[in-house]
Amino acid sequence: MDKIQKFLAYHGKINITCIETTQLVEKARKVHDLSPVATAALGRCLTMGALMASNLKQEEDSITLQIKGNGPIGGITVTTDGKGRTRGYVGNPQVDVPLRKDGKLNVGQAVGKEGFLYVIKDIGLKEPYIGMAKLVSGEIAEDFANYYYISEQKNTAVALGVLVNQEGVKKAGGFIVSSMPDATEEELFILENRLQEAKPITKMLEENKTLLEIAQDITGEENLKKLEQEEKTPKYECTCSKEKMEKALHSIGEEELKKIIAEDKKIEMVCQFCNKKYEFTCPIRDVF
Repeated sequence: MDKIQKFLAYHGKINITCIETTQLVEKARKVHDLSPVATAALGRCLTMGALMASNLKQEEDSITLQIKGNGPIGGITVTTDGKGRTRGYVGNPQVDVPLRKDGKLNVGQAVGKEGFLYVIKDIGLKEPYIGMAKLVSGEIAEDFANYYYISEQKNTAVALGVLVNQEGVKKAGGFIVSSMPDATEEELFILENRLQEAKPITKMLEENKTLLEIAQDITGEENLKKLEQEEKTPKYECTCSKEKMEKALHSIGEEELKKIIAEDKKIEMVCQFCNKKYEFTCPIRDVF
């Protein structure tokens, strides 16, 4: 089952958040009929969204991630909230690019190495917080590590992985590691070496390691402190509704709606996150 857990290491000087998202990413693959490389790209972003949402204080708070690169995938959008409900889509779900020289899916080529990453946090303030950073590789984990450094001034290690086989998503997950200001240079040196030596996150999940064991592997510390909090199960769940779609109709404009209804006798809207169709046949006066 998908899960997320938080830990402290090095006497509370290092934060670690580990997550498994295999079921979440597999559902996204089925909903959008994704190609393998699109599954890997969207899956990494969904995993990142769920990781970041674990820090939201209120259930109604939300985070939206957008990656706009120059690759053929055509952009990625992910939205998640304080309940762990995560959903997303890509511009070109059937994108296909050659494998890398090492035989792995070439997410960087699909996403593109030029472009921007955006993080939009809606946490109940007057205006949402919007952060951004240039893409550095299109591989997503590196791009988010760069985002933390550039936009939030945090030294953060990010690992994201999606293992796809002929049946679908075999394993998916990730982790975020960040240091407190009082972490010593020696501790950071040890941590950096451990991170460089660590196996890929999907390999550790394949070996059926628990999230605690993964956190122990990447820090080299056995006596981690698990942060006791309500554990949110990350899941692919859309929050669309007919009421929300009705509100979206207002953006089309009354004259355009009248024209559509006159020609087609109905209006059909499709949710980008779950592909659910909504049909409206009501008179225009019921919409406005």
